[in-house]
Formats: sequence, C-alpha cells, structure tokens
Amino acid sequence: MVRTSTLVIALGVVLMFFPEPITSVLGLVVIAIGVGLRLFG
Repeated sequence: MVRTSTLVIALGVVLMFFPEPITSVLGLVVIAIGVGLRLFG
C-alpha cells in the first residue's frame, strides 16, 4: 500500500514541471503538505 504522503509529494513534483508560475508554486505547496503529512502522520 502506497502512503498518501508519497502520492502527495509525487503530485507536487509533477505540478512543478508545468511552465506556469502559479502551477509551480502550487506544486511547492503540495510538496510541503506531503512532507508535513510524512512528519506528523
């Protein structure tokens, strides 16, 4: 079973590859949430 935090971080990495600045920032936020889930989950 894949952990939710791993999926969230992977989603954030994928979002960072989009050229739009808003999407890149969103990717960073998603990665931060994923790291938070891993630390406190």
